[in-house]
Amino acid sequence: MGRMASYRRDLAVRASVDQGLLSAAEPVVALLDTAGIRASAAALTSAFAAVTDAHVLHAFAVKAAPLVPVLRLLHDAGLGVEVASPGELALARAAGIPPTHTVLDSPAKTPAELRQALALGIAVNADNLQELDRLDALVASAPTASPLGLRVNPQVGAGSIGALSTATATSKFGVALRDEGARAGVVQAYLDRPWLTRLHTHTGSQGVPLALMAEGVGEAYALAEEINHKAGRQQIDTLDIGGGLPVNFASDEETPTYAEYARLLADTAPGLLDGRYRLVTEFGRSLLAKHGTVLARVEYTKTSGGRPIAVTHAGVQVATRTVYAPDSWPLRILPYDSDGRPRAGDVTVQDVAGPACFAGDLLATGRELPLLHPGDVVAVPDTGAYHFAHHYAYNSLPRPGIHGFTVADDGAVTFSTVRRAQTLDEIVAEAGGAQPDALVG
Repeated sequence: MGRMASYRRDLAVRASVDQGLLSAAEPVVALLDTAGIRASAAALTSAFAAVTDAHVLHAFAVKAAPLVPVLRLLHDAGLGVEVASPGELALARAAGIPPTHTVLDSPAKTPAELRQALALGIAVNADNLQELDRLDALVASAPTASPLGLRVNPQVGAGSIGALSTATATSKFGVALRDEGARAGVVQAYLDRPWLTRLHTHTGSQGVPLALMAEGVGEAYALAEEINHKAGRQQIDTLDIGGGLPVNFASDEETPTYAEYARLLADTAPGLLDGRYRLVTEFGRSLLAKHGTVLARVEYTKTSGGRPIAVTHAGVQVATRTVYAPDSWPLRILPYDSDGRPRAGDVTVQDVAGPACFAGDLLATGRELPLLHPGDVVAVPDTGAYHFAHHYAYNSLPRPGIHGFTVADDGAVTFSTVRRAQTLDEIVAEAGGAQPDALVG
């Protein structure tokens, strides 16, 4: 992330207080550093350009930040999108992403979803052989410009977070290549379908080391070579290698880097990058995480069992994974005073709690920080992906406002609203407020 990014963040925290973005009336807000997002997109594209002359579509995984202005910003930076549901596709279309820059992946696509994708000319990766059977009928019934592929699971193993590991022996995604007869079945599926021209795999995710990611990609490349050899032509012309570069949540340092991963791929599967194959990537978390920050006011402070507790307005509703699985998803806490300046003072072991009514709603436990006071601001960095855009409505807590920010050369901060804060009327409407007598009438 670097000094400039942390400098921009400090300025944005101060400006959010000065400009009333964060206030007693709106005590939790989320910020996105647009310059940082652009820098990550540039780092990704340049990393692969340094190791291959092949055409590469970098398709942002919409699930990481399903926000139309974010998708538009990334498209402006040269990226496409990877979508995994009708909702995500609708967001991509609303952002103006063309079909040629859109990839549809999902393990449970309905016939209607497939028909829509084929009609639009969106690339589709089938998850299994039954889905290929559906595509047979759809391709035969109407012409399509959609590039079509199949997802395979190389079964190379798990990372440190089991729930996110997509290439285990029993992963729900793709065709498991090491199951008895599966590899031969995949090869034959391609030979039977000359219109099947892509191969997809996705091994990476948080907790998965680069070497394991590269191993999974290498297995897919070897399979593509086998299929093309048996077909007697280059039937597979595109390899979709997924995404999943892990993120460092322990500091502002961005590690590992896209450049490191691209160089590793060049070393382990050089034929992948020699220009014979077009490539698709599907990075999500690594493009956004470092450039998002949740800000929350400290409402109260107290002591329980001798340990200080700061009760804030940010908790499970914005950091669900951290609250329920803190060992896998730890987040840093950056303390600021009530004016938005970095808080100094003696370090004290304390808990930082959220507003939800259950004991485990904690952003940090036993964390060494300058002692927090009512009215202070806590910043939770590295939350730009899978955090504030995925609201968890525990206690009917409202969705926070999300604001992008830019910093001028003179340090002036300008905010732009990405998504306004949810109102109480909207909460009531979503909870059936228009039909209160539905169960008693």
